[in-house]
Amino acid sequence: MTTMTVTDSPQPTGTEPAAPPPSATPHRRGRRLLILAAAAALAVGGGTAGGLVAGRAVDTPSAAQPTASAVQVAATTGLTTAEIASAVSPSVVSIFVSGAQDVEGSGVILSADGLILTNAHVVDGGGSIRVQFADGSTATATVVGTDANHDLAVIRAQGVTGLTPATLGTSANVRVGDSVLAFGSPLGLEGTVTAGIVSAVDRDVSSTDVSQRNLIQTDAAINPGSSGGPLVDASGRVIGINTAIASTGQNSGNIGVGFAIPIDTAKTVVAQLTGD
Repeated sequence: MTTMTVTDSPQPTGTEPAAPPPSATPHRRGRRLLILAAAAALAVGGGTAGGLVAGRAVDTPSAAQPTASAVQVAATTGLTTAEIASAVSPSVVSIFVSGAQDVEGSGVILSADGLILTNAHVVDGGGSIRVQFADGSTATATVVGTDANHDLAVIRAQGVTGLTPATLGTSANVRVGDSVLAFGSPLGLEGTVTAGIVSAVDRDVSSTDVSQRNLIQTDAAINPGSSGGPLVDASGRVIGINTAIASTGQNSGNIGVGFAIPIDTAKTVVAQLTGD
């Protein structure tokens, strides 16, 4: 299991020896994490949805034109959690990669004709890609481009039209204490929504094979399979892409410390990958 260390965690004081820092696990690497998450997905979801990994998906600003319902969510204030969840859920997908190692993750729809943003670690192992939409329909997909350094990727679902793109916000104004919702398919449970706040910003995490900077930290529950799903603000705008969780090393589940790639970073990467 790949682990990541939060580099700016406060150090303990006193004479007691410092406890080892929690490790963060990108939702994908590590065969052990994959096996455990996959087993849970099969047991709960019949193997039709699941989540261990986040695949690569990056977003192009031009491709991410919102639909009318998404615009209403972004423009309206005082929305309830249920209203945000109802408006954003149609823009979230489950991603299944079949190859030498089966992987499951989540993604965010960027365009009506099938561009989808996800984590690179969801799709970087190769194999065939299948996307499941909120209405249960599915489509095959191909990789448009990946950026391993930022753990982002863009894929395109084939033969689809009329999808509901997410409304992309900005991460520049994200503040500690802001309310957020995390969407995805943790442990194979597609259509899952969890609530929390922004716990910290500009967080740096690293592991033996992954290093990411300036992430958004949240206590909204994120688990294997949530990778690539959106973190949204109280107006339903996407402000981040779920990418990793912290772990004590004793279990791979949520302990209230998750990380998301700022959407402003994702927009830049998507533009580079798509040429827009």
